[in-house]
Amino acid sequence: MSSSATTDSRPGTPAASGAAAIRLRGLRKEFPGRPPVVAVAGADLTIGSGEFFSMLGPSGSGKTTVLRMIAGFEQPTSGTVELAGEDVTGRPPYARDVNTVFQDYALFPHMSVQENVEYGLMVKKVGRAERRRRAAEALEQVRLGDKGDRRPTQLSGGQRQRVALARALVNRPSVLLLDEPLGALDLKLREQMQVELKEIQREVGITFLFVTHDQDEALTLSDRIAVFNEGRIEQVGSAREIYEQPANVFVAGFVGTSNLLRGEEAERATGRRGTYGIRPEKLTVVRPGTRRSGSEISAAGTVAEVVYAGPVTRFVVDLDGGGRLIALEENGHSATHDELRRGDPVELLWHSEHLIEVPEENSTTDDPSTAQRSSS
Repeated sequence: MSSSATTDSRPGTPAASGAAAIRLRGLRKEFPGRPPVVAVAGADLTIGSGEFFSMLGPSGSGKTTVLRMIAGFEQPTSGTVELAGEDVTGRPPYARDVNTVFQDYALFPHMSVQENVEYGLMVKKVGRAERRRRAAEALEQVRLGDKGDRRPTQLSGGQRQRVALARALVNRPSVLLLDEPLGALDLKLREQMQVELKEIQREVGITFLFVTHDQDEALTLSDRIAVFNEGRIEQVGSAREIYEQPANVFVAGFVGTSNLLRGEEAERATGRRGTYGIRPEKLTVVRPGTRRSGSEISAAGTVAEVVYAGPVTRFVVDLDGGGRLIALEENGHSATHDELRRGDPVELLWHSEHLIEVPEENSTTDDPSTAQRSSS
């Protein structure tokens, strides 16, 4: 396991400083069945106060179940949930200092935006004047201060998402849980909201725990990321650590484009045995015989596909020695790339420092010690 799988114990991290907003210990969730379905298989995780922390993984990996146990919507089969140092495992949702924003914003269509934001405070019997003041502040925080008298149907998708965020923030929770809140937005709006969400988190200064299956979203937003797979945490680390130092084959393949070479294929391409990865943007595609510096490594291959994607072009190359790699290059840098077609012989070039040695280990057993090792 790579060093980035143990970020919680290094100096300056939440575990080292003791500033933990959320701490999970041996968290496990089984659903009835023969045999029982293990949704979460022993998660240990520490999330610091004020962090923007993402739980990333494919559907069914356990990330949403963990969020629901933190919120109190699900009870763990075993293990504990701590918030700000207090064990809240047995508390109902309303007795936890958290709020949740879901993908379905569930706004009341017959209420104004202001009334929607005030609703939670009204349920808590907060006085009318205080409700209005705090709701107005929350709307200002999400840049909707002038939209309070509108109905949700008069707002765009991004604006409705921000109303849901204001409704959660108005209760002043210490932790905000976000369950794929941007999933219903189109790509351009989602990218815009990613920037705004991070800015809002910095301004309010509370812990955001964000669940997503979108790797780009997690890399863009997060201070740190936990990568989930089959109910286990495979790796915890910063976006850079997760991307450039994957702990195992699953992380290397799930986060970013999977460019892996194993065994004999790796030996023929790199001169080394083992499993190695190289990110697409680190590869350069040239025609055979192109002059190159002596520090570059090369592997010959054939273009299997060329995909034009606006600012970049994606080259899929089948290596002569076996294996397939994808290279990603910015458009406009070389006229040669405009001439490459399927079936053309090429060489892929890279520098040795960009080659990542990837451990083969995956957390696929139900051994609690493995879960501890993967997520400590």
